Amino acid sequence: MIGRLSVLIGAVAAGFALASLFPELPQRMRTAAGLSPDSASRAQAPAESGKSSAEAGAGPQGVVRLSEDEAKSAGVESAAAQAGAIVRRIVVPGAIIPQADRIAHVAVRVWGTVAELRKKVGDPVAANEVLAVLESREFADAKSEYLAARLANELQQDLFEREKALWDKKISTEQQFLRARNQAANAKMRNDITRQKLFALGLTETEIANLPNESEAFLRRQEVRSPIAGRVVDRKVDLGAVVGRDDLETELFVVADLDAVWVDLAISPADLPLIREGQPVSITTRDIAAKVEGEIVFIGPMLDKGSRSAHAVAQIANHDGMWRPGSFVTAAIAIEERPVALAVPTSAVQNIGAATIVFVAIPGGFQKRQVTLGQSDERAAEVLSGLRPGEMIAVANTFLLKAELLKALAED
Repeated sequence: MIGRLSVLIGAVAAGFALASLFPELPQRMRTAAGLSPDSASRAQAPAESGKSSAEAGAGPQGVVRLSEDEAKSAGVESAAAQAGAIVRRIVVPGAIIPQADRIAHVAVRVWGTVAELRKKVGDPVAANEVLAVLESREFADAKSEYLAARLANELQQDLFEREKALWDKKISTEQQFLRARNQAANAKMRNDITRQKLFALGLTETEIANLPNESEAFLRRQEVRSPIAGRVVDRKVDLGAVVGRDDLETELFVVADLDAVWVDLAISPADLPLIREGQPVSITTRDIAAKVEGEIVFIGPMLDKGSRSAHAVAQIANHDGMWRPGSFVTAAIAIEERPVALAVPTSAVQNIGAATIVFVAIPGGFQKRQVTLGQSDERAAEVLSGLRPGEMIAVANTFLLKAELLKALAED
């Protein structure tokens, strides 16, 4: 008697909680749960209502009457029971960091001033796109020196070809031929040296080739380009700032490609023998409802001196930019996977007393089915008996169906 009274009290309390949390529940479920205004009058005068508990939502033999529209409105979803896998996982803390090969620090060592800033923090950039323009006397000197050396080299090569032709015809002397050859070699060497200096200053092959066609004012200007595609995550200079003072490198921008990021994981020494590269990892965080799948790509060979934990890195996709570097996350590393003949989502399983049940879809509703479970993880549970592969079961919001049965027990 006391146990029956406890069930009644718990059922009524659950009914009121569901009424406040789910005001959109269909009228039939609210009526069966004792939540509608006329439920009290029906409970006091069942003969006048003319409706049985089965008509109100909970039928005989643990059947919950629910149409497809009502199930959809209440968020009760169904899926077929099928084979699955039970996975053993290790849960470890981690932090999102940029990939080392997907981040670029754009810097210059040339003394000059910032004449233009074409990108700001957050802007997307393409590979080789101009980020800023500098004005520098050093650039002007280096470009002028190259243009002079290039012109001298072309002239000396022409003179050498002329002297060589005369020498071949025995018209010119050997001394004149050797002098022309030596001058041509020196001019070519000078041209190559000044060209390499421009490469060292950051000019590209195309930019150097276009120098003879540029205006004189362009000689003191130099475009600073992004080496990779991504987004500007930091800009460290302002318009008119002086860079390259005392021949020191000045960082202008930080560009990062965050379409894929790393997760820096801390692994305890006890778990380290179970971790290997290529293992799947599920990344979650309290700040984001979604989760993302990745895999271990690196395991550090040394332990951290302070925390005495091992360092591992997982790679995850981040095309929508949801996973921001610096965020703390939780990683579930799958270390063992055992296939089972039949598994159901943990959300499909409910307990009523000592019985473990699922709700099997039938025409016009759902019927409780007692099952025996085997091993389980946080996602799925193995079914040993009570259910057949292919049967449709409720897999979401099954606690609403459980509440229906409890209300029927209380009313009986």
